[in-house]
Amino acid sequence: MIHQALALPRLAHPFLTRGFGSNGGVFLHQSRTKHQGVAFSAADDDRIASSNSIQTRKVVEHVCLLKAKQSLLSEEKEKDMLDYLYTSQYQMRGIVAISVGSIGDKSSGDFTHALFVRFQRKEDLEMFYENPLFLKVLNEHVTPFCHGLTNVDYESEVEDDILSIFRKGEEYNYGEEFVLLVTFAKNASEKNIKDAMDSFAQLTSSLPSLVVQSTQGSNFNKSSEEFTHAAVVRFRSFDAMEIFVEGREYKDMWRSQFEPFIEKSVALHFSVDPVGTDVM
Repeated sequence: MIHQALALPRLAHPFLTRGFGSNGGVFLHQSRTKHQGVAFSAADDDRIASSNSIQTRKVVEHVCLLKAKQSLLSEEKEKDMLDYLYTSQYQMRGIVAISVGSIGDKSSGDFTHALFVRFQRKEDLEMFYENPLFLKVLNEHVTPFCHGLTNVDYESEVEDDILSIFRKGEEYNYGEEFVLLVTFAKNASEKNIKDAMDSFAQLTSSLPSLVVQSTQGSNFNKSSEEFTHAAVVRFRSFDAMEIFVEGREYKDMWRSQFEPFIEKSVALHFSVDPVGTDVM
């Protein structure tokens, strides 16, 4: 069942507020801030590398947003659900990286949990959807407690380095996962869409002191077409993400490149902390 996502006014840019949860928090809040954002400059970042010198490799990203039935999902069952989702990577072939998180403030929005999974190929994603183990996890530990699943799948590129591909190493142990989903209007031209997505990519790639990794692409999931494009950004910390989303560059980019051409958007984030290490 596809969950009907929150439709946003076209003049509202995704702005996020702080929340806390037992397993890290996913937060969903859409509003216009009345406060002046924190300005930052790419010129302050000495670690910017030339994109021409970086070899990249294609990856396939999967984002699943859940809406839990709070009356049925006890703290223990929530922990089991997240543990089963996270540790499924140890029993399924093709999963390159995974992260999952839950909301802290239960009144902060419709979506309560988020799952991010990376694959090397589309074929691995297709096998993931049909994997008996994954279907068992969904049937026994997810869908009985959720009444909405929204899936978005897209192709992107990352640096052709084992740590970047598999999201391993000290940089990926902690941080904040930021997910942006947008639906471009039907009258938006290909140039409008490309310019918007390119501007987002250029901004995130110019700030390595804040961003560990960022991917984005167009949704190719034919059974879940509510959103046309997605981006997933791993920030170094919650504070780093706050600096980014409250910064003048991000707000100006959103107002000029996205607002005139989108129908709706959803922005959410969750803290990165391994939920489980033992196979469930």
